Amino acid sequence: MNIPQKSLTRYAWLSIMAAIATIGLKSYAYWLTDSVGLLSDALESLINLVAAVIMLIVLSISARPPDDGHAYGHEKIEYFSSGAEGILILLAAVSIGITAWERLWNPQPLQQLGIGIAISVFASLINLVVALILIRVGKRRQSITLESDGKHLMTDVWTTVGILIGIAAISAANHFELSLAVARKLGMNGWEILDPIIAIVVAINIVWAGLQLIRRTVSGLMDAALTADEQAAIILVLEQFTAPEDISYHALRTRYAGARRFMSVHILVPGDWTVQQGHDLVESIEQQIMTLFDNIDIDTHLEPIEDPVSW
Repeated sequence: MNIPQKSLTRYAWLSIMAAIATIGLKSYAYWLTDSVGLLSDALESLINLVAAVIMLIVLSISARPPDDGHAYGHEKIEYFSSGAEGILILLAAVSIGITAWERLWNPQPLQQLGIGIAISVFASLINLVVALILIRVGKRRQSITLESDGKHLMTDVWTTVGILIGIAAISAANHFELSLAVARKLGMNGWEILDPIIAIVVAINIVWAGLQLIRRTVSGLMDAALTADEQAAIILVLEQFTAPEDISYHALRTRYAGARRFMSVHILVPGDWTVQQGHDLVESIEQQIMTLFDNIDIDTHLEPIEDPVSW
């Protein structure tokens, strides 16, 4: 049984609550440790909150049924959500990079690393659970908005993992008093230099995630075709129904619009067929294709196979 599209908004609320919780936890961890790496993590969580609010608005609009002004539905608005999220991610990366670059040349000692790491781990676990839920539901419901937000949160998880590894290395180095010897050789203030370096790596990773989201957004707005696997499944159905020599098809076109798919195809049949015969064939083809996808609009055009104009 299909769940109404409007029910997807509950996942946006889940993402909003997770973002608020992780912002508080990671900000507290930064306040305790003075780690620019953890600051970058907290800033990315702030972007998660903005993206989640945008997602809530977009999913509410995309759930509206087609109307006179939007005969093909409102699903395409989902691409504006993923595009906005991509831009916000890039802005966050720039902010993180600037802060990390300044700290790179002026390293600062880190404080209370143990409790800071523990708090960040807990926040990361929240993001991990929410990310897995959003990705799973997004793929099942063909929602680029949910899937993009889930993948962004998963990037946040890996970002936190990288930062925590770096901070743990700093903590271990300081604990074993290795930093002084290395500092003298490098002419710097010890292993704290790892903190801004890791933050810069995080910023680069965030840039990549933002560019990927923007690429998918542009692809959707440009009416990209369905995936090769999806087109192959459609072609398999068409070939099953057009196996007889006097039946054929051509002009197959497909595209995405958010969670909805669209396709059109010309079906060629003998010119002496009755309207009822042609209609029954087209109905059978459409019903079979609809079993492959949860949400697809199909336009079929019936033509006489003998007429050269049909080709």
